[in-house]
Amino acid sequence: MKRVTRMLPALVALVAATACAAESAPVPQATAPVTAQATAQVTTVPAAAAAAPTPAPTPTSSTPSGKKIKVGIADITPMGEKTEKVGVGFPIIVTFDRDVKDKAAVESVLDVESEEAHEGAWRWVSARKVIYRTKTYWKPYQKVLFTARLSELPGNTGEKNVSRRFAVGAKNISVVDTRKHTMKVYRNGKLAKKIPISAGKGGLIRNGVDVYLTTSGTHLTMGKKAVETMTSSWMGVTDPKDPRYYKEEIPWAVRISDSGEYVHQSAGYYQYLGNSNQSHGCVRATPAGAKWFYTIAQRGDVVKITGTKRKLQWNNGWSYWQLNWTQWKKGSALKG
Repeated sequence: MKRVTRMLPALVALVAATACAAESAPVPQATAPVTAQATAQVTTVPAAAAAAPTPAPTPTSSTPSGKKIKVGIADITPMGEKTEKVGVGFPIIVTFDRDVKDKAAVESVLDVESEEAHEGAWRWVSARKVIYRTKTYWKPYQKVLFTARLSELPGNTGEKNVSRRFAVGAKNISVVDTRKHTMKVYRNGKLAKKIPISAGKGGLIRNGVDVYLTTSGTHLTMGKKAVETMTSSWMGVTDPKDPRYYKEEIPWAVRISDSGEYVHQSAGYYQYLGNSNQSHGCVRATPAGAKWFYTIAQRGDVVKITGTKRKLQWNNGWSYWQLNWTQWKKGSALKG
C-alpha cells in the first residue's frame, strides 16, 4: 500500500442557509465508537502499488520544547468496511478528544494506505479536527487503511494505536446542469441514468447571497434519509398561519451540503422537472429518479453542479474538492 501522511489548517467561512433546510441536525452522518487496534493490521498490496512506495515520515519522539503530547481520538468518519461502502471522493475526517497544539507531531503519526497507489494530504480545519483528501478521486472497489500511531507520541504511551479500514464502492459521479434541468448519473464511467430535475429558482437575498440558488461546484454526498422533514424555520418562519410557512415530509433525500441542499423527490410540481428551476435551492427529481439515486448513493459520491451564479464554498459540508491540490496542501503542518 502506498503510505501518505500530510495535512493542512482551517479557514473559517460563514455558510448561508438554503431554503431546503432539514428539521434534523445539519450534518446527518453515521458515527460509531472508535475501536483501538494494533497497527499490525495488514492488507495485501498489488505489486504495481508496492513498487515505489512513498516513505512515511519518521515518527516524532519528542517535541522541540520537550513537552508531552496527550491526545486520543473521539471520532473517525466514515464508518468501517463492515458498515458502509464509500464513494470515490470520500474524505477521512478525524476528530481528537482535545485541542492539538503540536499539529506537526500528531500529523506525523497518521498513516493512510490503499490497495491502489494514490497521493493524499491532511488539512486541519480546527484545533481538534483534521481531514484527509486525495489529489484525484480514489480508485473504486478497493480497501483503504487509516492508522493513528498515537502511542508513539511523546508522553502518550498509555494511548492505544487506532486503525480503521474503509471499503470504496462504485464510482458514482453525477453531473447536474441547472440550465438544461438534467442530472446525469455516471457509474464506473458509464451513463447509468438521466433524470429531469428542477434546481433553485433564486430571488431571496440574505447577507448579499441569493440563498434560493443552488450552489455550483463539486459536492459530496454526506448522508441520506428515506424521509426528511424540511421546514421554513431556517428563515425564522415558524407560524403555520404565515403564507411563507412550510413543513413537508420529503422522500428520498440525499444531503450534499451543510447549507441544506439535497437531491430529493419533488413534492409535486412535476411539470417543472426538466423544464425550469423552481426549488428553494435543492435539486428536485422525479419520484422514480430520486428513489433510484437514493438507492445507489454512498457517502462520498461526487455531485457536480453547474449553471448558477452562487459558488459552493470549500467548507460547506464535504465540499473539499472546491480547493485545488496546491491550495489544499498549503496548510499542511508538515512542510516540505
